[in-house]
Order: sequence, then structure tokens, then C-alpha cells
Amino acid sequence: MNTSTTEPSTQNNTGSKMTEFISQSPTIPVEGELVEGIVSAIGRARVYIDLHPFGTGYIYGREYMNARDILRKVSVGDTVAAKVVDNDNEDGYIELSLKEARQALIWSDAEMAVKKETVLSLPVKEANKGGLIIEWQGIIGFLPASQLSADNYPRVSDGDKEKILSELNLLVGKTLNVVVITADPKENKLIFSEKGTQEKEVKEEKVSRYEVGDVLNGEITGAVDFGVFVKVEEGLEGLVHISELDWGLVEDPKTLFKVGDKIKVKVIEVKDDKISLSIKQLHENPWTNASKKYKKDDLVNGVVIKYNKHGALASIEEGVAGLVHISEFASEDELKNTLPLGSAHAFKITLFEPKEQRMTLSYKNAQST
Repeated sequence: MNTSTTEPSTQNNTGSKMTEFISQSPTIPVEGELVEGIVSAIGRARVYIDLHPFGTGYIYGREYMNARDILRKVSVGDTVAAKVVDNDNEDGYIELSLKEARQALIWSDAEMAVKKETVLSLPVKEANKGGLIIEWQGIIGFLPASQLSADNYPRVSDGDKEKILSELNLLVGKTLNVVVITADPKENKLIFSEKGTQEKEVKEEKVSRYEVGDVLNGEITGAVDFGVFVKVEEGLEGLVHISELDWGLVEDPKTLFKVGDKIKVKVIEVKDDKISLSIKQLHENPWTNASKKYKKDDLVNGVVIKYNKHGALASIEEGVAGLVHISEFASEDELKNTLPLGSAHAFKITLFEPKEQRMTLSYKNAQST
């Protein structure tokens, strides 16, 4: 009777101790996990690593060949980090990859560099039409042209991709100070920026000193198809968009300005680390004066200055132009033959909205008047 009452107690104690032992046993590392151990032996084309308390791991076969350059420098007693490829292979070992571990550690460093905004000095390996190829710790990364500093940004007037590539090729071999802005090991994506947070903060501080309406002295530093860049102080440039260059029609900014020209500009927008400028707003809007001189149904003289898909633009005075619609003609060829570029004609104003800077003109109505 007594025996029957004590046996369950013994069994319970044994089961309790087994449960406690299992719960306290370290969990065997799973596939993909990084582990650290001490090199216990080096054999032919394999390296054994003590992974106490889990057992022994080894690097062999393809993984050994992939990391042989690194393993040549490894000695018994060295501590190494590795990545688990198989936690229980047919030989009873934990199979490891040193190369994958090194890659994982590098990506971990890259992710930390993003958080810390670490500045790295790295040489440019190659260039393509989109930017620059940069290598960091064996990983190939990309620096988009849009992330280049103002000094290195390729200012190509017509946006020609071959010319952009030619400018970017000048940076190959040059060492740039960059920060990592994207580190994605799953996508194998490493993106750099030369602008960097530090430059952005400096620019924001400079930009904050200006207000909309300020008139500044500046110097043209670049002319492109969408406007001109103007230096307003050392390290700070603003863009004058093509629409803000002149009240009249501007086809090519390079015909109005060249690098080195000294000009006055007006601040029209201040945002973050960017400043937008205008040249035309320093002069009176010609439409204001035109509103006092013209009205709908007036006969005016105009000069044909441009064609577009809707017809021809004719200027009746500097900065004030209206559209002669293509519907007045049988074809585009007839329009161009009747109204050649640079020719002067009489027109009748059929729509006049100076506040919106809109005007339409009629060639046929003027001829029949």
C-alpha cells in the first residue's frame, strides 16, 4: 500500500526534473541564425567550430570554397561568426556558412550606418545614365544622380542622357563622402547619397535666413532646359524655373543667360533646404499695362512667334501673346504658309482675360473687317 502511494510521487518528481531540464536547455540555433564559436580543428577543406553548448559546427564543401580566402587566415583558437545552413545534417554536425555570415554582418553594419547617418569616404567604381556604382565592404551599391551634391550634379542643358553619362564618367575613380540612405538585404539594395543629412541641415539653416519677397544678388551657375541655377551665397543655390525667367515666351534659357552672369532675383518660395527664385517678378507684369490698352474685339498688330498643336502664338507687345487657333485654317500647312514665323499681321482679339494672362486672336476676322 505504501509502495503504491510513493511510486507516483517518484514518477512525478522525475517528470518534473525532466521538464525543468528541457526548459533550461539552450535552444539549438535554427537555419539562417548567426552564431559564434571557437575554431577547434582545421582539416582538409573543412574547419570545425565548437558551438558550446550546442555541439560542433563545420564549414565544408561549397561553403568552404566560397570562404577559402577568409579561412586561410583562420587558426585554431580563433573566434569566428558564422551563419547556420543546416542545424542537423546527416553527419550530426551543424553546417555553417562563413561567407553568408560575413554578408549578414555587413548588412547589419549598413543598417546601423543608416541609423547613425555615418559618413563614408568611398571611391566611384563605375557610372551609368542613372548615377554611380559604389562598392562598400564587397557589396555593390548605387548613388542616383539625384543624390549627388550641387558640385557634382550633371547640369546638362538639354537633358541628353549620353551627355549626362559623359559628365558622370568624370567622377569615376574619385572618392566621395556619402551616407547610406537605404540598406535592404532581402532586395540586395544599397543606396547612397552624397547630399547627406549634414549637408541638408546646413542648407536648411541657410535657407531659413530668407523670406518670400526678398530681393537678392546672385550669379548664374548653370543653364538647363527647365531654367537656370543661381548662387545666392556660398553653398546655396536656387532655381529660377523657365516660367519665372521672363514674362515673354522663353524657348531656351541659354539664349538669355550664361554661366557667370550677375543678376538680381526675387525669392518666391522657401521650403526645407530649397529656395525658389524669380527674375520676371522683379519687372512689371506687361499684362497689367495691357489690360488698360486692349479689350475684346479690338484690332491689333501682332508678330507670329511660335507654333504649337493648337495653332500659332502671336505677340502684340513684349510679354503679351495670344493664340490664333488652327481651326481657322484648312490644315497645319495652310496655317504655317499664311502665318510664317516672324511675320506681322493684323488680328482681332476674340478673348481677353489679362488677369489669367489669356488671349485668343482671329486672323480671318481681322481680314474681313
